[in-house]
Amino acid sequence: MSQPPATLAPVRGKARIDVLDILRGLAILGIFYINVPYMAAPVWQFSADIRSVGWSGADQSAWAAINLLVAGTQRCLLQFLFGAGMMVMARRAMEPEGPVAVADLYYRRNLWLLAFGLFDVFFLLWPGDILHIYALAALFLFPFRRLGPRVLLALGLGWAVLFTIGIPEHGAIQYVERSRLTAEATTAMAHQRDGVALSQGDRAALADWQQIAAQAKPGAETVRLMAREQKAHAGGLLPYAAEAWRYWEYLAQQWLVWDVIEAFCTMLIGVALWKWGVIQGQRSARFYWGLLLVGYGFGFAARGVGIAETFAFDAMPRSLWVTGELARLAIGAGHLAAVNLLVRARFGAVLLAPFKAAGRMAFSLYFLQQFVGKYILFAPWGLLGWGTFGWAAMAGIATVGIAVQLVIANLWFRGFVSGPLEWLWRSLAYVKVQPLLRTAEA
Repeated sequence: MSQPPATLAPVRGKARIDVLDILRGLAILGIFYINVPYMAAPVWQFSADIRSVGWSGADQSAWAAINLLVAGTQRCLLQFLFGAGMMVMARRAMEPEGPVAVADLYYRRNLWLLAFGLFDVFFLLWPGDILHIYALAALFLFPFRRLGPRVLLALGLGWAVLFTIGIPEHGAIQYVERSRLTAEATTAMAHQRDGVALSQGDRAALADWQQIAAQAKPGAETVRLMAREQKAHAGGLLPYAAEAWRYWEYLAQQWLVWDVIEAFCTMLIGVALWKWGVIQGQRSARFYWGLLLVGYGFGFAARGVGIAETFAFDAMPRSLWVTGELARLAIGAGHLAAVNLLVRARFGAVLLAPFKAAGRMAFSLYFLQQFVGKYILFAPWGLLGWGTFGWAAMAGIATVGIAVQLVIANLWFRGFVSGPLEWLWRSLAYVKVQPLLRTAEA
């Protein structure tokens, strides 16, 4: 007997899982703290020296808080949720006889996501777009849906292992090498201070140390890039667009492959967490407390040490070269546990309820952030002065922006069943116009 055709439709109403929407809303809004500096300040300048755009006590506190709590972890949550979202969509394709229509929808959906991401890069001028990265990673994810959670977790930790070793950048190998050089250079400087004749090894260590110290200062190429960025922001639309495209090209050449690998591996972990019932709140409170304590305990300790090392502004080795990716995953898991614990308490559920709307239109809010930041606030013709804010002021702008987005999202859903870009994306993916107005859905 032939199987009845699969009926595919977006998940709406009571079928939605509130905690997933809350997590998505928190993640997409939290990312605004990371993105505002890349819209509001000269990127090449603060990439060379974070103090160059402001380093008052408030700036230091804002920079430290964002890099402790938010940096990378919101991206981690979104990557977890992409894995979980794949499982929500693919639940009817888990068996060998599962409908091909599910796979068709999944790949069509992510190819459209790739197109939206490229639009974000080349038309909205946002070089930091994550959509095209997640779309590329998600294209490889679907065949892994039937693996067991332990295998998925092991594969997902592959990027953290590479990062810890020192591929593609600093890691344990570089940490050991820098520690050795630090010890040798310290000995050589002591010999020099005490008037002891320097050995060939002392002279080599001093030369290497001086070279590393010189790299901490902007070189000729960095100075040229800083000047080019300043000139672009003093011009009109074309120089502004050209600078954004050049910066995306730089990021793509340096990091696109590694960013896709990171996203793919973290999505695999998200699939494992879904299969274990962790993301969607199916575990006990005791489990979530344990996950929170372990995740936050290790993650905050590792990042706290790393922030203290950064504030030294010297050429010493950095522990985050080794622990950075594991700390990102740990804090992301801690955030996941904290939200699942909060939604179980009445106070927490009320506190987080507004973020459900933000999560349901996260796609639209993400584009809204880029449009407002790149065209209204910080463009050469923008309302706010580009390059005039320190870290604390930029964090304040992000906070106001997040509050406004929350209000917009909750007002929007009084009359609509999905965000405007979610509606467009779903209509394209399903090759059928989806309902947008609440009256139409009813």
